[in-house]
Amino acid sequence: MNESYVTLQGWVGGNVDVREVGETQLVSFRVGSTPRYNKAGTWVDGQTSWFTVNCWRQLGQNVQGSIKRGDAVVVHGRVRVDVWEREGQPSSVTWVVDATFVGHDLSKGTSRFEKTARATPSDPREDQAVREMVHAYQADGPQLDAAGEPVNPAA
Repeated sequence: MNESYVTLQGWVGGNVDVREVGETQLVSFRVGSTPRYNKAGTWVDGQTSWFTVNCWRQLGQNVQGSIKRGDAVVVHGRVRVDVWEREGQPSSVTWVVDATFVGHDLSKGTSRFEKTARATPSDPREDQAVREMVHAYQADGPQLDAAGEPVNPAA
């Protein structure tokens, strides 16, 4: 499958939006990216491109607590185009980035990093039991039926 990825630099243009999609949290925000170029010895701004950035799960939670309107950011992720139609004709196009990572652009300011705590398993005994089961079998492993019972168990 061919997917396109993009890394962009820009400014957060609005408030961070938090919503639930099914049982998963989605955090979205808009980034405006304006190129600058030298025209006859004078730096000028190009046309601003706007992107909607979607951040899922833990990335979304971290973005919600870290990013706000006006922040300079760097975003990397899978890019796609949403085309909206009205009466069968394209009426608008939105560039969407499903972010892999988001960070502050440190060429524009400073930031402070706080590592988030990793989620702990609900019952450490379950993890240990799974590890013991996995290591009890040879590399080709057992064949299990839909109920998890061995197929053709060794006699």
